[in-house]
Amino acid sequence: MATETIRLPVNIIVEGNLAVMGDLPAYARSQLIQDDFQAFPLDHQLFRVWDAFLTSLGTAAADDLGIATGVFATGLPYITAGDLKAAGATTRYGRIAFTLPHNYVAGQTVRLRVSAGMLTTVADTSCTVDCEVYKSARNTLKTGSDLVATAATTINSLTFAEKTFDVTATGLAAGDVLDIRVAVACTDAATVTAVTPALAHVEMQLDVKG
Repeated sequence: MATETIRLPVNIIVEGNLAVMGDLPAYARSQLIQDDFQAFPLDHQLFRVWDAFLTSLGTAAADDLGIATGVFATGLPYITAGDLKAAGATTRYGRIAFTLPHNYVAGQTVRLRVSAGMLTTVADTSCTVDCEVYKSARNTLKTGSDLVATAATTINSLTFAEKTFDVTATGLAAGDVLDIRVAVACTDAATVTAVTPALAHVEMQLDVKG
């Protein structure tokens, strides 16, 4: 039986169930509503030793961040620079690769967000977190310069806070691989109790469709 087309230039409210016997229309991803600042957590376990990428983070030492396990049912694992009391000026790093997902909208917002603070005692001078991001050139090298447009930010507080780093998104598209290095720089000269910088949560925030 041939079907007919009926055009209704009015609003329609269906208070019961709606059954569609034919095919539903298909829409391109570009026609979907954009969701801004969607979170993509970066698993602590996926962070690596920045200059030995085959090695997972262990105990913080030298210029490497580490992972502390926390007590199950009380605390959670976190990334840490270790106890830096009276250690002077110390900078420690962790590194991770992140692939922009298929639903990322090309050229739209890319941000790296860290929830960070100090455990036990603040540093007597300063403690900051910073991030660097490079785009893969797909030939084992990076392309361009550091994409992070935000300066190092203080985390020298016992109250954890969200620290956001804006990434220059010009030219970025789904499938691009980002090489990310997170740095904690702490200066403490005289504190006698533990001065432990901690990153409780790290995530990417992206504008996506679908």
